[in-house]
Amino acid sequence: MTARPNGAPRSAAINGTSARRLDLDDYFARQRAGRAELPDPEPILRNLTHCVIEVLAGARDLEQLARWVTDDVYRNLSKRVVLAARARRAKGQAPQRPAFTVGRVHLCEPVDGIVEAVVLVHQRARSRAVAIRLEGLDQRWRASVISVL
Repeated sequence: MTARPNGAPRSAAINGTSARRLDLDDYFARQRAGRAELPDPEPILRNLTHCVIEVLAGARDLEQLARWVTDDVYRNLSKRVVLAARARRAKGQAPQRPAFTVGRVHLCEPVDGIVEAVVLVHQRARSRAVAIRLEGLDQRWRASVISVL
């Protein structure tokens, strides 16, 4: 059994038998939640955007996001964190908490239990957009795609 970034095992036994195993991604696919069972996505979108910007700036540890993102998102963010740290080292800059404000959230729901959103982030020198796709899994939101533009 391999561990996922959020500490959950890659496979789980069903009914206590180790012979019959189920991939957790398949398990979560069966546990999809409808919009009525999920909380308002806007606060989660704002907080997740705030955390992602801080992670890329080196001011927050990526592990803090593991619970809220899928494995693919975690791996992609991990690569970006390494590249950003390497760029800071090359420039001789220390990681620092960025000054920014989270602006408007534009969201749509293409399917029940899925939210696609763009969150605007305003910094002194520029504005950025963070595109996030949330999927309802186990009565909570989880980010399956995050792109910082």
